[in-house]
Amino acid sequence: MKKPLILAIETSCDDTSAALVDGNCDVLSNVISSQEEVHLKYGGIVPELASREHIRTLIPIVEMALEKADVNIKDVKAVAVSANPGLIGSLLVGVSFAKGLAFSLKKPLIAVNHIFGHVFANFLEHKDIKFPFLSLIVSGGHTELVIFSSAIKYTILGKTVDDAAGEAFDKIGKLLGLPYPGGPHIDALAIGGNKSAIEFPLPMLKHDNFDFSFSGLKTAGMLYLKGRDEMNETQIHDFSSSFQYAIVEVLFRKTIRALEEHSIKTLLLAGGVAANSELRSTFTQYCAGHNINIYYPTAEYCTDNAAMIGAAAQFKYINKKFASLDLNASAVKGMKLL
Repeated sequence: MKKPLILAIETSCDDTSAALVDGNCDVLSNVISSQEEVHLKYGGIVPELASREHIRTLIPIVEMALEKADVNIKDVKAVAVSANPGLIGSLLVGVSFAKGLAFSLKKPLIAVNHIFGHVFANFLEHKDIKFPFLSLIVSGGHTELVIFSSAIKYTILGKTVDDAAGEAFDKIGKLLGLPYPGGPHIDALAIGGNKSAIEFPLPMLKHDNFDFSFSGLKTAGMLYLKGRDEMNETQIHDFSSSFQYAIVEVLFRKTIRALEEHSIKTLLLAGGVAANSELRSTFTQYCAGHNINIYYPTAEYCTDNAAMIGAAAQFKYINKKFASLDLNASAVKGMKLL
C-alpha cells in the first residue's frame, strides 16, 4: 500500500461521503450516502434536513469506507475534510468530526476547498497531468476559469457574476417538471433535439473578460416556457437541446479564448456539469484537433465525493499545508487555499 494514506470526508452539501486515498491518488474506497430522496419532494436542498442527515450517517459511512478499504484507522496518516464553500450546517458536521478524529488519532488535519476537490478529482484517474493547466469548473454553485501553475499556486481568470451554469440547468429543469437536479435530465432530453430550434442569448461573449453570467439566460428560458402551457415531446427535446447548447457554447468560447491567450495546452473540466455529454463532446472534439490535452473525471467523481477531497489533500500533505484544530467552516463562495 502506497503512503501517505488519507481519510477524506465530504459533507459540503447534501451527500455524505468518506474515502481512503493513497499517495498515488489511488482510491481504496469511496462511500457516498445520497440524500436525494430526503429532498426530492421539496424540489431542492433543505439545509437543515441536510445537516441532520450528515449527523445521522457520517460515522457509519466512515466505518464503511475503512472496512471496504480493509484499513485500520491507526494506519491513516492524515484526516482531510472539505471546509468551504457549501452549506454552513453541513460543513460544520464534517469539520467538527474531522477535527475530533484528527485530535484523537494525533494525526495532521487537512482543510480542503470543495472547488479544489473538483479540480483534483481528475488526478484520481489521470496520473499524467502536468502543470500548468487551465481548469473550467462548472457546478450548481460555481462557474470559474482558473489557471493552476502548481498545486498551491493559481490565478482566477473569471467567474460567474450571478448564477452558475448548473443553477440555470436546475431551475429550468424544475420548470419542466424534472426531478432534482435537473441538469442530467435536460442532458438526456437534449439527445435527439434540435439545438438550433430556439435562439437563446449567449451572455457576456462580447465582454473583454473571462467572467460568466447565466441569470439572463435562465430568465429567457423561464419566459419561453411561461408562454407555452403545453409542449409536445418534440418541442421539449428541442427546447432542452437549445437551452443546453446556449450554456455549453458560452463555456466553450470563453474557455478556448483563455487557452489561446495564455498559451496553455492542458485543460481540466471539473464539477457536476463536467458530466454533461454536450460539454464533453464539444471540448473533446476541439482539443483533438488543436493539440490540447483534455481531462475530465468519470461521472462518479464529477459529483460531490470524498475521493476528490482526498486527491486535493495529497498535494497539501506533500507541501505540509496542515490546518490547526481551530479550523472553522465557511459557507462563503469562492476559491481559497486553507
